[in-house]
Amino acid sequence: MVVITENNRDIIIDAVKGMYTELARRPDGEFHFAKGRVGCEHVGYSAEELGSIPSGSVESFAGVGYPFQAGVIRTGDDVLDVGSGSGTDALLASLLVGPTGTVQGLDMTAAMRAKLERCAAEMGAENVSTIDGNAEDIPLADASIDVVTSNGVLNLVPDKAMAIREIFRVLRPGGRVQISDIVVDIPPSDACKAQPQLWAECIVGAVGIDLYRGHLTDAGFEDIEILETVDYFDASPSEETEKVASSFGAHAVVLTATKPA
Repeated sequence: MVVITENNRDIIIDAVKGMYTELARRPDGEFHFAKGRVGCEHVGYSAEELGSIPSGSVESFAGVGYPFQAGVIRTGDDVLDVGSGSGTDALLASLLVGPTGTVQGLDMTAAMRAKLERCAAEMGAENVSTIDGNAEDIPLADASIDVVTSNGVLNLVPDKAMAIREIFRVLRPGGRVQISDIVVDIPPSDACKAQPQLWAECIVGAVGIDLYRGHLTDAGFEDIEILETVDYFDASPSEETEKVASSFGAHAVVLTATKPA
């Protein structure tokens, strides 16, 4: 396993921030992944759902699956969206929890947080707020959240085990997760993992599904279930990205798990 030092960890984070700042500011630009409404529809969001939230939140969508098929969000829940981006999932969650629930969007990219805040104001979603932070060190109290949702984010995190432990920590007993993320069949080499820009492209930071399950189990999660496997990269506008993804067997999964009550 490649060692992520503090130095190249910072470079990885800067590369990720740079890409998603660009997506927030120039959603019509060229990117290596399916994005916006096309990306949403490819992974399973309905036209009705997309029509219920501001178009600005949809245009910068960069998720890799449809985590809501887990069906774990209930009226009155307190929800945390880890890596909320422009807010497609956070705003949809706000409709599910209703006025008695809350949704907090955690994101380390200022431009994405600002976009979510604008879209929430446009929608009148007063139960939505944003948090500046990252998944490895969530700035929330223990046992303060009912549901954590995340979409295409943990593959970008250098220390996935720590991020999953943090998710477990902030969940209340009986709390649930709904996650869409990239996994690989063939682990990338240390040389690939040492290149920060390749992390931003969503493939070399990914791990195999067995290791992913292992991180969830080690953190304490139970009832881990893979709900769907998605050929996410077949919608990429980049032939090179699709080729690289295929060489690693990279694809998306949708999963759910529970913190013991």
